[in-house]
Amino acid sequence: MKDIEILKSIAKQAGELIRGGYYEVKKIKYKGTVDLVTEYDVAVEKFVIGKLEEYFPEHTLVAEESHEGNYHYDKAIYIDPIDGTTNFVHGFPHLAISIGVWEGGEPMMAVVYNPILDELYWAVYGEGAYLGDKKLQVSKQNKLQQSLIGTGFPYAKVNQGVEYHWVIDCLTNLLPHIRDIRRLGAAAVDLCYLAEGKIDAFYEIDLKPWDVAGGILILLEAGGVISDANGDGYGFDSKSIVASNGKVHGQLLERLVQIS
Repeated sequence: MKDIEILKSIAKQAGELIRGGYYEVKKIKYKGTVDLVTEYDVAVEKFVIGKLEEYFPEHTLVAEESHEGNYHYDKAIYIDPIDGTTNFVHGFPHLAISIGVWEGGEPMMAVVYNPILDELYWAVYGEGAYLGDKKLQVSKQNKLQQSLIGTGFPYAKVNQGVEYHWVIDCLTNLLPHIRDIRRLGAAAVDLCYLAEGKIDAFYEIDLKPWDVAGGILILLEAGGVISDANGDGYGFDSKSIVASNGKVHGQLLERLVQIS
C-alpha cells in the first residue's frame, strides 16, 4: 500500500471515533480560558500516533495534545486529532483530522479529513491536490473587492493584547474592501476550502504547526501561495499566516497589519 493510502486509511479510521462522539455529551477540560480539549481529542490522537508509529517509525510525531518541545525535525508528522474542537463540542460540522508529513522542512504528504461531512482532502508533493478523486484548483478571482476571505480568531483574544488588536485592526482595514468574511473555526478546513476555490484567501495569527501542516501542501498543490502578514516566507515560527489563490495576495497584504 502506498504511504498516502496508509494516511487516508488512518484518517478514515480515526474519523469513526469522531463520528461516534459527535452527538454525545463530551467531557470537557480547559487548556486556557476558552481553549477546549475533550476525551475524543485524546483518544483520536492516541489512535493516530499508534498507527503512525507502526508505519512511519523514522518520523518524529508532533501532535497537539501530547507534544512538548520544538517543532523542527528533519522528518516529522504533524497531527491535529480534531482541528475545530470548539465546533465539535457545539455540534458545528466544520472540523477535521489533519496529518501532514514533512521532510527537510518541506511538506511531502497530507491528509485532511472531515468525518462529519465525509470530505477527504489529500495531496502528495508534485502530484496535485484532491478532494476524493476530484483534482483541486484555487479560484481565479483577481479582485480583492469580490473575494470571499477566511480567517480565525486566536485564543489569546481573551487577554485583549497584541493578538486581539491585530484581529480588530485587520478586520477594520479589510471589511470595506472585500465581498465578505468567513470564520469557520478550523484552519485545516479553511486551507482546503481555499485549495478548492470556495474562498479566495485566508489569514490568521498564532496558529501552531499541527493546525496548518496538512493544509499547506494541499493548498500549494492546488496552485495557492503562502506568506506571513509582512509578505515574507511562512515557517512554523511565523506569528501570522496569509494564504491565497495568488491573484489577490498582494492586495490582501496591503490591507493587513504587519506584525513581528
